[in-house]
Amino acid sequence: MSDVELRVAATAAEAQREAAELLAESARRGGHIALSGGGTPRPAYEGAARLAPDWSGVEVWWADERCVPPDDERSNYRLVRESLLDRLDRKPLMEHRVLGELSPAEAADAYDAELRDVVFDLALLGIGPDGHTASLFPNDPALDELGRRAAAVPRPDVARVTATIPQLNASETVLFLIVGEEKADAVARSFSAPPDPATPAGLVRSVSGRTIVLLDRAAAARLPN
Repeated sequence: MSDVELRVAATAAEAQREAAELLAESARRGGHIALSGGGTPRPAYEGAARLAPDWSGVEVWWADERCVPPDDERSNYRLVRESLLDRLDRKPLMEHRVLGELSPAEAADAYDAELRDVVFDLALLGIGPDGHTASLFPNDPALDELGRRAAAVPRPDVARVTATIPQLNASETVLFLIVGEEKADAVARSFSAPPDPATPAGLVRSVSGRTIVLLDRAAAARLPN
């Protein structure tokens, strides 16, 4: 596991607090920051807004998005807006929202074009119990998209648009924030087993920068000692 920095906190709140500090540091430096949805990063976004209320040097991107309008309760954009963007004193230089109100193919093509020549300074990701990260799901064709920066992902519930593995792996810092016992199996497969398309999170590593994994003890429980 020499390719990642594993940091295990005693509690979920401590891991989220460290994520907030790293987000705030990145915001102060400026550049391109990609964010994710879900309940886990919400406290980190709220903390980052308190620690660094000026994001005027930042361009904000989304690691993935559901194909829904921006005010839909399932929207990752809405979650980030409510927990971070609306709380800032100085707004980001630009917000590069995935146009989820378009068809999945149209939204993916538009995002792919917008991402041309963009390298994320920091990409904040999570992991699902099945080992997915962003909207890169186990054994999905999107895992094989090597020539695109964004791809459409059909799903039974709602289609998604996701940043591809090459786009995420080009990030200067890949930052995983993972908490909860239900993630322990996926964490072990992602960070202590050989890369496998059945566990997409294990395929995402910064190629030339840092990969930092923030865990609470429950999520880290099945990692080898």
